[in-house]
Amino acid sequence: MPFPLIHAVLSVAAFIVFSMISQPADAQSMMDGIAGMPALNVTDSGDGGSTYSLSLQVLALMTALTVLPSVLLGMTSFTRVIIVLSILRQAMGTQQTPPNQVLIAISLFLTFFIMAPTFEELNQKALTPYLDQQMPAEAAIMEGSSVMKRFLVDHTRKTDLVMFSEMAGSGDYAGPEYVPMSVLLPAFITSELKTAFQIGFMLFLPFLVIDLAVASILMSLGMMMLSPMLIALPFKLLLFVLVDGWAMTVGSLVATYN
Repeated sequence: MPFPLIHAVLSVAAFIVFSMISQPADAQSMMDGIAGMPALNVTDSGDGGSTYSLSLQVLALMTALTVLPSVLLGMTSFTRVIIVLSILRQAMGTQQTPPNQVLIAISLFLTFFIMAPTFEELNQKALTPYLDQQMPAEAAIMEGSSVMKRFLVDHTRKTDLVMFSEMAGSGDYAGPEYVPMSVLLPAFITSELKTAFQIGFMLFLPFLVIDLAVASILMSLGMMMLSPMLIALPFKLLLFVLVDGWAMTVGSLVATYN
């Protein structure tokens, strides 16, 4: 994977960590407390922003890495992909084949593929200017948050967003960048779960028909002690291979984000 894309992925987590300390009052008091430490220096730049020392940047990046799994689950397409693939494996009745590690690897690669345009935009508009010292940290956080919010809003159901905004007591928003993360993230996760289960239901139907047909045939032949799942498994695999099931499933998942 290209280094800019890796930096962009890490920047998503870094933006969240930075945003947690970017509130004016709390951030100022925190920075005043650590400004006297030689290894952690924060200096005010001429344009009203702040410049962080390399040690503080490394500390923030290492902290961001701890929340990266949660960011991956909550702000990308990973949730939808892994749920659909898990339901597909259960529908085929192959037990632990493919194993969990393979499903996670496929989901990660598909997530990077789906999120590549968003990560590249993050890298170009926020991360690279900040690393080149062309943009202060606060501006980079705001720009990166706007990019992620546009992606989240575009793939969140309006009903879920309205539900969480009403529970939070918020009104209408002028644009995606004005939606707070506290409202947008749970709405996005809820929307992703609903979509994943809808896709999983459609995948389950043809395999369910095969199970019912095999069970009916075995009952009519008096083979009630023979497991229908054992007999149906080769027919399921044959059907899945003949229709090029993996390509269809992966292509359909990616197409849902276009």
